[in-house]
Amino acid sequence: MAGTVHIVGAGLAGLSCAVELASAGMRVVVHEAAGQGGGRCRSYRDDVLGAVIDNGNHLLLSGNRAVAAYLARIGSQGTLTGPMRAAFPFFDLATGERWTFDIGDSRLPFWVLDPARRVPGTAALEYLKGIKFACAAEDDTVTDVVGVDGQLFRRFWEPMAVAVLNATAEEGAARLLWPVLRDTFGQGGHACRPLIAARGLSAAFVDPALAFLAARGGEVRFNDRLRAVAWQDGRAATLHFTDGDIAMDADDAVVVAVPPAVARELLPDVSVPEGSRAIVNGHFRLPVAGKETSFLGLIGGLAQWVFVRGDIASVTVSAADAAVDRPSEDLAAEMWPEVARALDLGPIPLPIHRIVKEKRATFAQIPGNLRRRPGAKTAWPNVFLAGDWTATGLPATIEGAIRSGGTAAAAVAGRAGRA
Repeated sequence: MAGTVHIVGAGLAGLSCAVELASAGMRVVVHEAAGQGGGRCRSYRDDVLGAVIDNGNHLLLSGNRAVAAYLARIGSQGTLTGPMRAAFPFFDLATGERWTFDIGDSRLPFWVLDPARRVPGTAALEYLKGIKFACAAEDDTVTDVVGVDGQLFRRFWEPMAVAVLNATAEEGAARLLWPVLRDTFGQGGHACRPLIAARGLSAAFVDPALAFLAARGGEVRFNDRLRAVAWQDGRAATLHFTDGDIAMDADDAVVVAVPPAVARELLPDVSVPEGSRAIVNGHFRLPVAGKETSFLGLIGGLAQWVFVRGDIASVTVSAADAAVDRPSEDLAAEMWPEVARALDLGPIPLPIHRIVKEKRATFAQIPGNLRRRPGAKTAWPNVFLAGDWTATGLPATIEGAIRSGGTAAAAVAGRAGRA
C-alpha cells in the first residue's frame, strides 16, 4: 500500500495514530477542524492571567505505558515531572486533616500494613475490596462493588472514581477501574508515581508530535473540518472537507479520531457511547510563585485537585454537570477559599483568575455505555476509528486516547501488509 492515510482529528488519539504510521514510512495527512492541535489536551496563553495554562488539568502515572512510548517516539522524554516516590498528598477541607497516601517503591503492597501510609481512619483489610473490581459485572457501578460507607470510600474510592471516570461513584462503571488498578497499583510503586506536564500539555504532547510529523513528510491541515463522507461499493469514496473534496484511491484509508457525537454524524450505523460529562477548571494567579510543580488532592469541597505550576494554581472539578452551568464568578468565589486553605495562604482576596468549562469533557463512563464502545475497525475496509471513547479497555484518559491511536495505526498498517 502506497496510499495516503487521512486522519480526521488532531487530538491525542489522532496524533498518536499519525506518529505511528509516519514512523512506519506511511504518508499521513491530519485534518483538524480547529486552529490548533491537541483537542481537549492542549495549552494556550491566557491574556487575563498573562500565563500559559492548560485547558484541563491531567495527572498521569508512571505506569502509563502508552504515554511513555508516545513521548519517547516524539522525543519528548523528560517533559513530565513529579515526585520520585509514589506518594499522593491530600487535604480534607471538612476536617482540616492532611495526609499522604504513600505507596512507596516496593512492588508488594507493604504500605497497607503501615497506618501512617494508609488513608487515615482505614484498616488494612478494607483495601482487599479492590480485588472485587476484577470480577465486576458489566452493569456494576463503583458503589455496587465497594459500598458507600466508611472513610475508605469517602477518601479513596469516591475520589478515585471521580478523577478516573469523571463520574460519581454511584454511576461510574466499576469495570473501568479494574485496568487502572491492575496496571498501576497492581504493579507496585514504580508504576504509581504521579506525573504532571512541567511546561504544559502542548509542550509535552502536541508540539513535539507536530514537529515529528513535519520532519517525516506528514501534513497537518488546521481549520479543515470533515463535513461528510460519500460512500460507494461498501467503502469511503470521497471525503468532503471545508477546504475541498478528496477522492479516496483504492489504497487510501481514513482514521476518524473525533468525539463520539461527531463520529455518529459522519459514519452511519457506528455505535458510539451516549451522553457526556463535564469538567470545570479554575486557574488563579498566586501572590508568590511555588518553588516547583506540585499537586494536592482535595476532599470535601467543590474541587478535587489543585495543581501549582509557577505562580498559577489550577483546580479541577470533575463530574461537574451540576457546576458547569453556574456563573464563572460564582465558581471562582467558591473555589478560591478552598485553594487558599489547601495551600495555607491565609485570607487572601480572590485574585486574577480564569474559569474554563468543558461541557463534553468525556463520554459518560457508565455501565450502559461499555457495550457501545466500538473497535478500531469498521464495516468499511478503508475506515478506522480512534479516540478515548472507543473500545480501549481503559477509561477516557490520555493513556486511553494514545492507546487507541496506536490500535488504529496497527489496523491500518495490517490492512497495508506493513504491521
